[in-house]
Amino acid sequence: MTRKITITALFVALAMVLSYVEALIPFNFGIPGVKLGLANLVVVTALYVLDAKTAFAVSVIRIILISVTFGNIAALVYSLAGGILSYFVMLAISRIKGFSPVGVSVAGGVSHNLGQLIAAMLVIESLSLSYYLPVLMIAGVITGLLIGLVAKPVIAAMSEYMGREK
Repeated sequence: MTRKITITALFVALAMVLSYVEALIPFNFGIPGVKLGLANLVVVTALYVLDAKTAFAVSVIRIILISVTFGNIAALVYSLAGGILSYFVMLAISRIKGFSPVGVSVAGGVSHNLGQLIAAMLVIESLSLSYYLPVLMIAGVITGLLIGLVAKPVIAAMSEYMGREK
């Protein structure tokens, strides 16, 4: 049990560091609100090398801690909406034979943006933001692809390491 808590804490800490680093990098896609999603690298990896509950905990705890530390209640609402939808979509896709971590990450990127857009439309009580959907879907595919390409060797290395540790 202590080992599992320690590994979970390390994954959360790494996700927080990547979120913070991403906030420091003046990386502008030219689209308001679009980020690379470096912390998703940790969540995708957790889905493959940890159990589903622990991966979910890593995702939610990271979102809450980052929002409380660097954001506000609005950031928490949008991040949770995107993060939770993204997690469950990635979990479902990861269980379908033939999907690699790259495909899972792309699905996560798209669904994260969709979750945030839905939350925003609910908050402002208007469907007018739906015009932004195509842009967010394209951004989700691109960022998900990049994160997935990085995740693939990370998952392989972590799987090998975790296998040796057992």
